[in-house]
Amino acid sequence: MKLQAKIFGLGLVLVAGMAVAKDGVTNPVVKERMDLMQVVRVNTGTLGDMAAGKAPFDAARAAEAQAALVAAAADIPAKFEPEETDPVSEARPEIWMMFDEFTAKAKSLEEAAAAVDTASLDGVKAGMGPVGASCKACHSDYRM
Repeated sequence: MKLQAKIFGLGLVLVAGMAVAKDGVTNPVVKERMDLMQVVRVNTGTLGDMAAGKAPFDAARAAEAQAALVAAAADIPAKFEPEETDPVSEARPEIWMMFDEFTAKAKSLEEAAAAVDTASLDGVKAGMGPVGASCKACHSDYRM
C-alpha cells in the first residue's frame, strides 16, 4: 500500500473516532471546541469518502467541504486558547503548555486543506494524504 494511502487511512480512522458524540458536556467553551472539531470531521469525511470511492466525486460539493474545512482549521487556535476543560473533553493539557506548537499544527491542517485541488477526483485523492497527516500529527500529541 502506498504511503499516501496509509496516511490517508490513518487520518480517516482518527477523524472517525471523533464521530462518537460526547454527551454530558457542561462547559460551553469545550462544547464550542467539540462542535468545531465535528465540522472538521464531517468535511474531512466528505472529501475522504470521495477520495476513497465511497461517494461519487462532485467538484462543487468538494469545494464546499474544502472551504468549510479550511475555515474550521483556521478557527482552531481561537477555540482552544481559553484553557478550559470538561470531564468528557479529550484535549490534553499539553495543548496549553505548548500552545505555539499546537497553533502551528492547526495552521498545517489549514494549509493542507487549502491545497486540496477540488477540481478533480485525482486532486482530492492527492490532497487527502497531507490532510490526514496533519490530523494525525495533532491528535498524536494533543488528544487523549
